[in-house]
Amino acid sequence: MQETVKKVLTGDFNKKKAFWFFLTAAVTLIVWNLPSSCFGIAGLTVVQQRVIAIFVMAVMLWLTEAIPAWATSVTIIFVLLFFVSDSSFKFMQGTEGQYGQLLDSVGIMACFADPTIILFLGGFILAIAATKSGLDVWMAKTMIKPFGHKSENVLLGFLLITGVFSMFISNTATAAMMLTFLTPVFKALPANGKGRIALTMAIPIGANLGGMGTPIGTPPNAFAFKVLNDPTGMNMDISFGQWAAVMAPLVIVLLIIAWLLLRKLFPFTQKTIELQIDGDMHRNWRTVVVAVTFIITILLWIFGKKLGINANTVAMLPIAVFAFTGVITAKDLQDIDWGVIWMVAGGFALGLAMNGTGLAKAAVESIPFGEWSPIVILIIAGLVCYFLSNFISNTATAALLIPILTVVCQGMGDKLNVIGGDSTVLIGIAVAASAAMCLPISTPPNAIAYSTGLIEQKDMAKTGILVGLITLVLGFSLLIVVGKMGIL
Repeated sequence: MQETVKKVLTGDFNKKKAFWFFLTAAVTLIVWNLPSSCFGIAGLTVVQQRVIAIFVMAVMLWLTEAIPAWATSVTIIFVLLFFVSDSSFKFMQGTEGQYGQLLDSVGIMACFADPTIILFLGGFILAIAATKSGLDVWMAKTMIKPFGHKSENVLLGFLLITGVFSMFISNTATAAMMLTFLTPVFKALPANGKGRIALTMAIPIGANLGGMGTPIGTPPNAFAFKVLNDPTGMNMDISFGQWAAVMAPLVIVLLIIAWLLLRKLFPFTQKTIELQIDGDMHRNWRTVVVAVTFIITILLWIFGKKLGINANTVAMLPIAVFAFTGVITAKDLQDIDWGVIWMVAGGFALGLAMNGTGLAKAAVESIPFGEWSPIVILIIAGLVCYFLSNFISNTATAALLIPILTVVCQGMGDKLNVIGGDSTVLIGIAVAASAAMCLPISTPPNAIAYSTGLIEQKDMAKTGILVGLITLVLGFSLLIVVGKMGIL
């Protein structure tokens, strides 16, 4: 405590973040208290204006990173509860209906335990169990064997394996694990060769692209998955298997294209690599439990809809089994990335606020979305998401854009059928977020790869832009086609 006070008194603290924090507070208060006529939304209520102010606050905090991203989400939920809910201070509620439709406080708090959050937790638990049992190392060893010793084939192997792992395991954890496996490979390669760059870049590219393959691959997917399946919203009933059936093949195609690009940009001077992955699977009954549960969970995620069970419910299977058998202990829960969980919850709360207060409907009625070109909306939304995600968390970007685009989709109605419907726009945002990988700060896998010192920023930018733009073009094209066919 004394050290903290000393830092503040001596000026040894982040002045830039402090500046952005106070500027955000000032702008939020201004928007909060502006005359309602300034917003151009007919019939705007006091509560709806507060939600706009909270949205502005979220945008500024996530963009400037004045406080940690997860802390921004917690702040959103706190402000909604204390100033916009039916459990807020009485002077904030006004008399009966005076200030507009207040949010249900229980509903806001439920964002922390939304079914999609449980889906994410199930993924995290599976990843922890796989690492703890050594199953992940065994899978990596088994999967890399078919690629042999030819340098270019090993590169393809690492791209594909990283991509597959990232469909079910955090892309950050996947990148860290795969780079560990590459350490002995680097020792066998020439110190001045470009092959090291290709192999190092394969990890973040594989991790970022792989996340698109399933609804749990990355948080932006979870946002889109929730909105599209919300019974009170779009209610499209898209299953885990439907998503994977469309997006996983796209991921494989993109990984092969990335492989061809990396071979061209960073050719190997050494034609063969002696690959050695250290570590082994623990041979005991707990590993058997993990393996069987892993297989059953994946199968239920893919085919569960036919059995009447949804992906969120299936996620409870590994959580319950591993807890009951002692595979996962209370200490292991500390390894869950709770920051991501809280960020996702904050994004859900933001969407709830826009719909629950009637702000979304009021905006739809005030802005002539129906007159806009669907293809223009798709391109602009994708490029904005791609640009923002290169500089701030893709989770934060999705949390900001998906509630807005949900309103746009509702406003345009059947007109979006030209580009495949609502799913094209919302899943397109998830694709654009995953495509952003130009800078070391763009994603955690990028930062991990850059920290090795084996690649320069220009190498990452060159590869990231090429792979990112190809991903946007192919991803959006596929979504339009499958949307028109009614597959998604």
